[in-house]
Amino acid sequence: MFQLLKVEWMKVKHYRTFWVLSILYLVSVFGAIYIAHQIWTLAPKNNEMSKAVVGALFNFPDIWHLVSYISSFLMFMLGLLIIISFTNEYSYKTHRQNIIDGWSRKEFILVKIALTIIVALAATVAVFITALLFGLQENATSFTFEKIEFIGYFFIQAVSYCSAALLFSLLFKRSGITIGVFFLYTLILENMLTAFLNHYTDNFGRYLPLETTDNLIRIPFGKAIINQFMASFNTPALLIMATVYLALYYFISVKKFESDDL
Repeated sequence: MFQLLKVEWMKVKHYRTFWVLSILYLVSVFGAIYIAHQIWTLAPKNNEMSKAVVGALFNFPDIWHLVSYISSFLMFMLGLLIIISFTNEYSYKTHRQNIIDGWSRKEFILVKIALTIIVALAATVAVFITALLFGLQENATSFTFEKIEFIGYFFIQAVSYCSAALLFSLLFKRSGITIGVFFLYTLILENMLTAFLNHYTDNFGRYLPLETTDNLIRIPFGKAIINQFMASFNTPALLIMATVYLALYYFISVKKFESDDL
């Protein structure tokens, strides 16, 4: 597997679009947190209502939650990285060449699955470092690993979005169509389905594929007020469902690639 990953690295290493988008993602994460920090700095904190809404978001331990939550809105960029990486194989027929060179179909798709995990891990490290830097800058004496689990939830969410993007890439193969369908589903269709199911069932919409991991990181500010109007969430159930969906993504991806025409 290590040798196969080295070959994958050689592909990605010279793929300029991949690195441009990666840098854009890192800048976007840091930039979004910086803007949020500027807004938080200007917000009034001299009364009980403002304290209940704003709180000490940029102090530890809340900074772990806040940065994970804001960064989660950039998940589509991670999916885009996976889509352009995989559909590029179809555009230049490199997947076919790898099979001719002796790779099995299963080895090829397992390397792509490993890439989704590596991308998710790199994004998680970036979020961790961003949270650490802003937290230390705001109040170093408050440092704690309490609520660090939200960084872990971010990783699970990132793996989920990247794995879904891989599956969409396998199904549609062409980058333009895949990106369009991925954006349509993640930003519009699943949100509509979630709202519909939550309205007509007992909040069953929270267990849709990507919504499951989205709900692991709930809005971190105004919790005392917002939680009065929102349904409670069963975190262990969400984690179980997220694991089930990941297993399905990988199972379908492997079976699909093994049976596809090259």
